Amino acid sequence: MAITASNLTVTTIPLTMAELGPLNPLPVVAAELDQPYTVGEGVPEELQASARYGVVPNVYPYLMQDGYSRDAAPREVPAVVLENSKLKVTVIPSLGGRIWELFDKATGKQLLHTHDAPQLANIALRKAWFAGGLEWNIGTRGHSPTSCDPLHTAIVHTADGKHILRMWEFERLREVVFQVDVWLPADSAVVFAAVRIRNPNDHDVPMYWWSNAAIPETDRTRVIAPADEAYGSDYTTDITRVRPTAHEGYDGTWLVNSPHAADFFFDIDPSERRWVVAADDDGDGLAMLSTGLLRGKKLFVWGQGQGGKRWQEWLSPGAGPYAEIQAGLAQTQFEHLIMPARAEWAWVEAYGNGHLDPETSHGADWDAAVAHAGERLEGLLPHGELEAMLPAAITDADVPPSKMLLHGSGWGVVERARRLKTGRTWIDESGTPFVAESVTGEQEPWLTLLQGKRFEGAPGFVAGEDWEELLAGQDSPEAQFHLATMKHARQDLEGAKKGYREVLAVADARPETTAWAHRGLGLTLLAEGQNTDGLAELRQGVAAGSSSVALLTEAVTLSIRHGDPASALELAESAPREGAGVGRLTFLKALALARTGNPGEAASILREGVEIPDLREGEDAIADLWEEVCPDEPVPAAYQFGMH
Repeated sequence: MAITASNLTVTTIPLTMAELGPLNPLPVVAAELDQPYTVGEGVPEELQASARYGVVPNVYPYLMQDGYSRDAAPREVPAVVLENSKLKVTVIPSLGGRIWELFDKATGKQLLHTHDAPQLANIALRKAWFAGGLEWNIGTRGHSPTSCDPLHTAIVHTADGKHILRMWEFERLREVVFQVDVWLPADSAVVFAAVRIRNPNDHDVPMYWWSNAAIPETDRTRVIAPADEAYGSDYTTDITRVRPTAHEGYDGTWLVNSPHAADFFFDIDPSERRWVVAADDDGDGLAMLSTGLLRGKKLFVWGQGQGGKRWQEWLSPGAGPYAEIQAGLAQTQFEHLIMPARAEWAWVEAYGNGHLDPETSHGADWDAAVAHAGERLEGLLPHGELEAMLPAAITDADVPPSKMLLHGSGWGVVERARRLKTGRTWIDESGTPFVAESVTGEQEPWLTLLQGKRFEGAPGFVAGEDWEELLAGQDSPEAQFHLATMKHARQDLEGAKKGYREVLAVADARPETTAWAHRGLGLTLLAEGQNTDGLAELRQGVAAGSSSVALLTEAVTLSIRHGDPASALELAESAPREGAGVGRLTFLKALALARTGNPGEAASILREGVEIPDLREGEDAIADLWEEVCPDEPVPAAYQFGMH
């Protein structure tokens, strides 16, 4: 039954999508994130420095979400609807807290790209992601570790009559707490989102935040922001200073003009109001407004090439093309900002229909289009009025929840317990409680370790010096494995190797622990260039953990990458015939066949059809292999995922 509180309704919406599936149990320890990024001509040293700052080798202690397939099925997804006379806003807290729909009643238009069959794909930092709506990204460059996770969610009633939808979580990469408060006043033409990030640590942390909105792409959609220049990236070359309206011979502010995927980070003067707006044939489209702290404004397009079109169909089958407009803390997404110890950052965002005049917004005079858009947005929501909302939003952020709707992860409970035990500072949880009901089997072993009990292993992972000290006082092989894993994740390869070898020297270690220790040791050896020994350890890991598709897939992949396709082929022969990982293993078998002098067999596999559910954004491996083993045949459209 729906629960109604004025303009806020708790309900469900029907979506046809695949299940997320089980987490990949393997700890993410390798240095695998493709950062830092190179910068080219005209980029200030300040931006270059912030692009170098805060780079992480991986997303440990998070586990990867790659257990999904492309077998979609109808299901009801928890949702909260905020509605007034002008807008209907649908939020899905169980999938990262996205604003999924923003419906403008006056025009009958969805201002966000949304659809009823979102497809999970390998786009986010933890792989699983889906296109559409407006999402919240925190941690480091990429779609957030919480993209597909449920957030702690509650309804909050304030003394002045607001009905707020609050979502919050403990972000484990930076060890901060973030929250998003969404509300829609009666008769308001915009919906508001107040964001607060709190750093409870006694040290600075690198901070990253971008609110990403997917917007419908039409032949006449144009994106406007108050800047003549931008920092541009096409995902293959250096970041450079560009003029979006005259970029590589085309006006990139028109979505359909870009031949390939591209980013434009608008260089908005600090004295200007920060906004970005899309305008379709009628001048309608999403406007993103924010208070001053949210400096960055961006346009992303997939481009009009075959690969860009293929990606959009892969992500949103039958839903039509889309682009994104975004707002972030830094000027570009290549940067992290320094968030001081114990700091709290807050800002307010607003979203609504820009209602531009199409003749002016689509005219050849960019300055006139910018001036007109600025005037219309000032009429939509005066800048002074938005800025004046921030103090109240900060006060409201600590108002206790009136009704809990959904629990997020139990890691906030673990973090609170860890800090209390070690005498470290923590946040005031009045507005964002982390409750015992959120704790699962991932967190329970760590809570018992904090209580001084024997550690017998855990399916989840943690990071931090105090955890390492606690584990060092334990004598179980599982404790030793987790300690080695922590060292490995922070790239202490010598310490990790020593720890893994100590685990392998224990005769009565669990088979799973032995398998993972072989795997960890193999990865450290490969990182040091000891390919033969490293691959041998991976094979031993597969033998010890023969039921693990994740171990097998990784071993096959790395055997090919490090020059032993024969071993890869031998391993691939033992692959299961069904399940989420079969598509990638089938492709890897074809690749191993090609590398061992059997292009005909490889070609047969590709012709029969290969589908890789966790194909990485921009990954063109299938097309490359096709061109190699079927040189006289054009690459099928289904295999063209290259973004250039």
